[in-house]
Amino acid sequence: MRLHATAIVEDGVQIGEGTAIWDAVHLRSGARIGSSCIVGEKTYIAGGTSIGDLVKINAFVYICAGVTIERGAMIAAGTVFTNDLFPRAATTDLRSLRSSEVDERTRPTLVREGATIGAQCTIGSGLVIGRFAMIGMGSLVTRSIPDFALALGAPARTVGWVCRCGEPVARSVQPAEADLPCRACGLAYLFRDGQIVELTPPGT
Repeated sequence: MRLHATAIVEDGVQIGEGTAIWDAVHLRSGARIGSSCIVGEKTYIAGGTSIGDLVKINAFVYICAGVTIERGAMIAAGTVFTNDLFPRAATTDLRSLRSSEVDERTRPTLVREGATIGAQCTIGSGLVIGRFAMIGMGSLVTRSIPDFALALGAPARTVGWVCRCGEPVARSVQPAEADLPCRACGLAYLFRDGQIVELTPPGT
């Protein structure tokens, strides 16, 4: 593990072998980070988060409690996660601050394996970002995104489909052809029932 001297790592943080934590990162107690990850400078990761192996998190990312990021996902610079639909700073009588701990109001978000979230995205609460999905930079994600979807905009909408390697295999939501080979790496997909299915996943 590589840990920059300026990083703040609270007691109770789990960090896997080979992970690099860069300058001014703040890892809160209870956060779990897998092996061979990169956590970029000035990123904040709350307690109650789970980061899988081989995850790349760029600079200035905010990951709140209740977020799970699976193996091989990428979170680009400036991305912000949220976990509460109706947040308030204080109690209704304005006599005290509300707790920031995970409670019944916390809405978990799951980023599935291999997904990419582009720079400066905002991710709403209670969502699933599908396997190998790709979210374009600056998007505002307010609904769950399917596996292998290319999603863009504010609010983000599916505009096409991508390969495991990241290259587009279809540039429309409803491609004219059912067979969708990747011209970049040769993997093959089938468009069926509004989604794409892998025909030859690696390692099979």
